[in-house]
Amino acid sequence: MRQAQRSRSTSESSVTVSIDLDGTGRSDISTSVPFFDHMLTAVSKHSLIDMSIQAEGDTHIDVHHTVEDTSIVLGQALGEALGDKTGIRRYGLAAVPLDEALARCVVDVAGRPYFVHEGEPEGQQYHLIGGHFTGSMTSHSLESIAFHAGLTVHLDLLRGRDPHHIAEAEFKAFARALREAVEPDARNHSVPSTKGVL
Repeated sequence: MRQAQRSRSTSESSVTVSIDLDGTGRSDISTSVPFFDHMLTAVSKHSLIDMSIQAEGDTHIDVHHTVEDTSIVLGQALGEALGDKTGIRRYGLAAVPLDEALARCVVDVAGRPYFVHEGEPEGQQYHLIGGHFTGSMTSHSLESIAFHAGLTVHLDLLRGRDPHHIAEAEFKAFARALREAVEPDARNHSVPSTKGVL
């Protein structure tokens, strides 16, 4: 069973994550950051990964700690659930539109963490979405997931104006690419690498 549960508690936050890679996209998510809940719910729905995520943090100071720590724990859970990565597709590619916004994401379950994020319009990183979630948190969240799950992720915004649409298209593109990358490959029952290990 490709499932995992991870927790993390610090003076800044308390996070518990449970996932099932072979789910149907069911989610129970509460991080106390409403727009982030919305994005993680979309990730679950479009990756078909069942997720239960409960987080509390010092959001009276800033949402940064809670978003970061939740993303770290989610990445750790993904890495654990993937195990030795036998029989997965490994690579995933998705392009997702949301009205005027279009995002493209490529995921490699490589075991080598790397994150490239380009194309957002200047000012996106400073925009408050939903009054709480700073635009820069999109990049920081997905980078934290990638680094702690051992993913290589290239995320490009091809076009977009509305900050909400931009962030949502990017999270959904990541979700769809992740779905493809972690899916079992019916034609391959080994680790998809000439090295024999990922």
